[in-house]
Amino acid sequence: MKKILILMTLISSAVFGQSSIHEFSFRSIDGKEHKMSEFKGKKMLIVNTASKCGFTPQYQALQEVHERYGEDVVIIGFPANNFGGQEPGTNGEIEQFCQKNYGVSFLMAEKVSVKGADISPLFKWLCAQENDSFTGPINWNFEKFLINEEGKLIARYRSAVKPNAEVIVNRFES
Repeated sequence: MKKILILMTLISSAVFGQSSIHEFSFRSIDGKEHKMSEFKGKKMLIVNTASKCGFTPQYQALQEVHERYGEDVVIIGFPANNFGGQEPGTNGEIEQFCQKNYGVSFLMAEKVSVKGADISPLFKWLCAQENDSFTGPINWNFEKFLINEEGKLIARYRSAVKPNAEVIVNRFES
């Protein structure tokens, strides 16, 4: 019986993949490897970003949220060039742009793909997770994914919802 349970667990993992964001890793914009498990016990806000988008000023709101909630909420920006070619820069150019124009000090990842055949495994997982909002592909830059302390996606927000909107920050405080 014990062997059957172990086998079922292995099959379940292979078929359904990761059960928590804490099973993923990523490389930051400065080339350092990070495990999402570093953030266990903290809420996270993950955002696909772009430097030449109408929503780019949301970097300022992301920075404000980062300063307000400090270590209690981890914000990670994932630059992506999937929508209208609005993130054409290199990692170095993106990092410089974010610091110069918005004083970004929250964590930024290396540029990734958030849709299509080359979608990052993290974003493939995020887009498929059941949550309080909706599932499916990302529609545009600056979509937001709110993760709870246990590594589960609890809500998604489309681009027009600012990172400092009450609908988001109220979830940080609950």
